Amino acid sequence: MIRAALLSLVVSSPTLAQPFVGAPEVIREGGGGDTISGVVFHDANQNSRFERDEVGVEGVRISNGRDWVITDELGLYEIAVRPDMNLTIVQPAGWQVPVDHRNVPQFSYIHKPGGTPQTLRYGGLPDTGPAPAAVNFPLAPREASNSFQCAIIGDSQTYSNREVSWLRDGALTDLAGAGLGSDDCMLYVGDVVGDDLDLLDRLLETASTVGAPQWLVHGNHDFDFDALNDADSADSWRRLYGPEYYAFERGDVLFVVLDNVVYPCNEIDLAAGHHFCAGDRSRYNGRVTETQFTWLEGLIELTPEDTLVVFAHHIPFVSFVDAASNTHQTDQLDRIHALVEGRPALSLSGHTHTMENHAPGQIFEGWTENTGTGPLPFRHMIAGAASGSWFQGDLNIDGNPMALQRTGGPKGVLMLDFDGTAYTERYQGARMDPSRGQWVALNTPGFRSWYETIMAWREEDRETRDPVPPLSINDLPDPNILTPTDLAEGTYITANVWAGSSETVVEARLSDGRTLEMQRTQEGAGEAPRVGVNWADPFATQRQLSVMRYAVQSRSGNPRAQGVEAWQGRRFEPAPPQPQNAVADRNMSLWLALLPEDLAPGAHRIEVVSTDRHGHELHDIILVEVLEERPDPYFPVERWQD
Repeated sequence: MIRAALLSLVVSSPTLAQPFVGAPEVIREGGGGDTISGVVFHDANQNSRFERDEVGVEGVRISNGRDWVITDELGLYEIAVRPDMNLTIVQPAGWQVPVDHRNVPQFSYIHKPGGTPQTLRYGGLPDTGPAPAAVNFPLAPREASNSFQCAIIGDSQTYSNREVSWLRDGALTDLAGAGLGSDDCMLYVGDVVGDDLDLLDRLLETASTVGAPQWLVHGNHDFDFDALNDADSADSWRRLYGPEYYAFERGDVLFVVLDNVVYPCNEIDLAAGHHFCAGDRSRYNGRVTETQFTWLEGLIELTPEDTLVVFAHHIPFVSFVDAASNTHQTDQLDRIHALVEGRPALSLSGHTHTMENHAPGQIFEGWTENTGTGPLPFRHMIAGAASGSWFQGDLNIDGNPMALQRTGGPKGVLMLDFDGTAYTERYQGARMDPSRGQWVALNTPGFRSWYETIMAWREEDRETRDPVPPLSINDLPDPNILTPTDLAEGTYITANVWAGSSETVVEARLSDGRTLEMQRTQEGAGEAPRVGVNWADPFATQRQLSVMRYAVQSRSGNPRAQGVEAWQGRRFEPAPPQPQNAVADRNMSLWLALLPEDLAPGAHRIEVVSTDRHGHELHDIILVEVLEERPDPYFPVERWQD
């Protein structure tokens, strides 16, 4: 029973040295009513029980998934019970909710009498029974600093235990050495696993070694595919992790986690013009439901206007690579933008397996038609993918798939450093030097011919085309050897700046003293994505169009160890080196400059310098030879035949 009176105290405590492990206290006796009450309290002894000498915390926001209440001066609250709901608190600034053994925050109680109404592959939700009489939420004080770091993890998307191991040995190993702690955060922006929810516990257990709380967004590969309606499609997720939408505060930042994946999409989506929602096959759509929108409106009303609102969601609000799609962007985005008009805001998402940094004012063709928005009122970032291009590609020095993304960047994690409401962003390539942030390459006539030949073969019917590609990486003329003809026909130096935006400035400094101002290949001024060899990243596509790993085979007798297995156990049998599915044939973060035709014969050192909106510089060197004719690349066997 909740005591009627508590003393109000100002709590002062040092930073938590160890994780605050615990859970909400659920009191069932006397329950079954139309409301749930309780107290949000300072758990001084960290035993997850509200005790006589512990005090309440005033002003904490609490929701039933639609409505909001705020704790009074004693930390008390009372809220209506809904038939299927997540009772959640918003972790307030200056406090920390407890975590479980996986470093997963514990801030909710899930209520679904009768449980999931059908049998689901991954178990769904059990019968939660009548509403409890009270749920008490423990908190512990945290450091008052408003500076912290957050790792934004896009699409880890592990389809198998082998891929969990690749994630462990890639992005998670980097994060384990990044110095993150209980005052920082890890925020997965959906598709945490790849359809197999049984992998979630192992993934989170492994990632708990990083040391930061793990906050998760629900993605389109995280739901119950056998659910018959959207109300049940996150039930296994809710049992294994927690709510599918919620919010938490850290410093001057409110993180708003949305579930904008509707599955199966329904008559509402069909009426909005999403014709793929008709038919027997269940599909998903990017939309915030009306109940969730009511919840969001109430949350924003209770949030001070000078707080930075960070939306975290899986399907992008808008996307460059899918600008023309009415599936892979979010419906009625203008409504969300209107809610935070005049406030500092940021959008973080995943889904596209691209790193996209969209500055305020940017717009691409298709956004208005598919999302209802015009030029962006605030920054929108797609965080790349910790799985890269779904763990495709050749194995790197660490035995981990290279998996360059759809726009050519490496698999990895977006790192955000917050200081008050300001933040700086950088993209950390998995198991790479943190100072590296771009690929530099040459787009030569030889590369263009090689690229177009393979891409033409790639478009042919798989059943009837020659099983051996017309060219492989061995057929590509050395791109860094140029002849006068190459320069006359047009050779470009390119820079794929992974986290580049319209504010980024890129230049190439030639060894003869000249400086070339490099131009972004997409202005973001309403044009459509430009696709093809002139807009492709030569560095990435050279690695994506001739993947040796497809040829792997053995006499082990294990058919699943042959070639490549990806996604939902899809088989790519042993074959000659093949192009992978994801090819960086378009890019919003690619800069280029035409090399001068009069580049003198001999060796040249070219330095490419990229300066981002924060003044941070990236430096890369490329060595180029200008020769009258190309030398034979092979050993002179004929000289040794005698």
